[in-house]
Parts: sequence; structure tokens; C-alpha cells
Amino acid sequence: MYILPSIFTAANIGAGYFAITQSLQGSALEPKYFDHAALAIAFAIPFDALDGRIARMTNTTSDFGRELDSLADVITFGVAPSVLAFTWGFQMLPSAMDAGLHQKLVQFGAFLCFLFLLCGASRLARFNISHNPVPKNPGRPGRKYFVGMPIPAAAGVIAAVVHFFGGIPVSMSAVAITWMVLVGFLGFLMVSTWRFWSGKEINFNSRQPFQWIVLFGLVMYALVFFSRYVLAAMALAYMFSGVIARLAYSWQRHRRGAHAQVLSDNSPQRPGPVAGDPDTTTH
Repeated sequence: MYILPSIFTAANIGAGYFAITQSLQGSALEPKYFDHAALAIAFAIPFDALDGRIARMTNTTSDFGRELDSLADVITFGVAPSVLAFTWGFQMLPSAMDAGLHQKLVQFGAFLCFLFLLCGASRLARFNISHNPVPKNPGRPGRKYFVGMPIPAAAGVIAAVVHFFGGIPVSMSAVAITWMVLVGFLGFLMVSTWRFWSGKEINFNSRQPFQWIVLFGLVMYALVFFSRYVLAAMALAYMFSGVIARLAYSWQRHRRGAHAQVLSDNSPQRPGPVAGDPDTTTH
């Protein structure tokens, strides 16, 4: 039983290794390899979610399993997407463009992809040592949240965007700059203290699982026949959910502060002592 969750972790590592090898084989003439790498990262996300649940359900959690899972996440959701982001978004830029611009885009793109990997590893390290962390913008008391964007979700955004374009690499400098901003922003979200919904309060042990079966069937149908649009929509929606939650919390704090200031300004103030007043004269 103890080896069962480790099998899913090994599948996670295998998917990450496959994604790296496919990214290195991809080119403008063979974009299918980039698409295969993106799909491998997307397939690894369920494996990552299942190994922990299976370990808890079978009561086979261990320190070895936790360490192996973290190392697997660094490979599959750190190294693999950073390599894919670089090879797809910067390395395949046409050399026909301005030589100076081409060199700067490739060099700065490589640096941002490294930052994505560094932020992901830092996010995992913080998660491993944190106990009941609370985000800066706490949400509903009954819901559980991650502090910072989880590294599988950040890797999923990169994979979803690459898959949306069918693996066809970036060929325009404007698109490469936009890709830089997105990769850098994902790294920032991972090391931020913003809240992201964890979904841990969802209970699959219902006595009437009909609703879950129907929902699972609909999701699988959409993923099979409309994977490009569904994966991109799901990944970007999750990313922007954390951004919107942070902006909404800041707006609410600003509104409450402004309201409290108005009440303070309109509250009656006690007049000060008047000179010559017998009630305030000291004898």
C-alpha cells in the first residue's frame, strides 16, 4: 500500500521528463513536439493531485512520500515548463529580425524562465515549512486557500497557452514580449501571499455521487473535443481568480477606511475650555 501513492508520483516525474525531451525536439517545422510537452504537463497535474489524496485515504503518508512529491513537482512543474516556455517562446524566434533585438529577447527570456523556476522552487519550500498559513487577503472562513499560486497551476497556464496555439512557436517580437510579462507574472504570483482557492473542502465521499459522475463526464467530453479552449479558459480563470480576489480585498479595505474616516470627521467633538470660564478656572 505504501508504494501506491509513489506510483502516481513516479508518473508525475515521467510526465515531466517526457515534456522536457519533447521541448528539446520541437521546432517551427515540428510544432507537435511543443504540443506534446504541454499536454504532458497538463496530464501530470491530476497525478500530482491524486498521490496525496491516495496516501491520506490509505493512511500511507510518510516523510519519504512528501519529499519525493516535492522533488517531482520541481521537475514536472518547475524545470519542464521553464524549458518549454523558453524553447517555445524565445529560442524559436526568427533570426531574420534585428540581430540586437533577437539577442536581447532570447537572453532576457531565458532569465525570466529561470526566475519562474526559482520562484516555483521557493513556493514549494515555503509550502513545506508552513503550518496553516493565512494569506494577506483572507477569504471565507469555511473555504481553504493556498498562500500564493500553486506551482502546478502556474505550470498549467504555460502548458495551456502553448497547447492553445497548437505548439506553433512564437515568431513575433511583440508576442515574445507579452510572453515575457506572463512568465514573470506567474513567478510573482507563486511567491506572493495572495489567496488562491485550494478546493480541499470538496468531498468526493458522497453517498449519492451521481452529480459528480455527470460533472466528470461533461468535463472529460469538453477536454477531449475542445481541449485547447477548455484548458486555456480553466488555467487563465484560476490565475485571474487570485488577482481579482486581491484587488477586491484591497478595494474593500480602502472603502472601509474611507468610511471610517468620514465617521471620524462627522463625529461631534467636545469644545475646549474657554478662558475666564469659572468652571474651568483653577484656584
